[in-house]
Amino acid sequence: MKRIQHLTLVDDDEVFVFLAKKAIKQTNLVEQVKVFDNGQEALGFLLENLRQPSELPEVILLDLSMPVMDGWQFLHEFTKLSPNLSKKIKIFICSSSISPEEIEMAKEINAVSDFIIKPINKEKMIEVIQKV
Repeated sequence: MKRIQHLTLVDDDEVFVFLAKKAIKQTNLVEQVKVFDNGQEALGFLLENLRQPSELPEVILLDLSMPVMDGWQFLHEFTKLSPNLSKKIKIFICSSSISPEEIEMAKEINAVSDFIIKPINKEKMIEVIQKV
């Protein structure tokens, strides 16, 4: 199975980040994980590395509910930014929301590959990686 060089978690929930990193490590399919507490930090990182594909993630796991810049705001900005990125990035929303409206809204955004309801485990991470 193909390995991922860079995966980015954008989530302010320390417990979820801890568990997600543990599940990611158990897959043994991801080289490096970067974590950002909010969408603004993650967007800043993408902007700084716009033309450096080796620094950009292949996958972003994105929470919707965060301070500063939430996941919806991040997706809005990412959609404008993505044509300028030197690498294709797949975004998977990871949310505790089970709202059918939010799931449907997310799936209508081209940048979103899937909507994952928290928590995440090793098996779900393998599914995500297989989609890359």
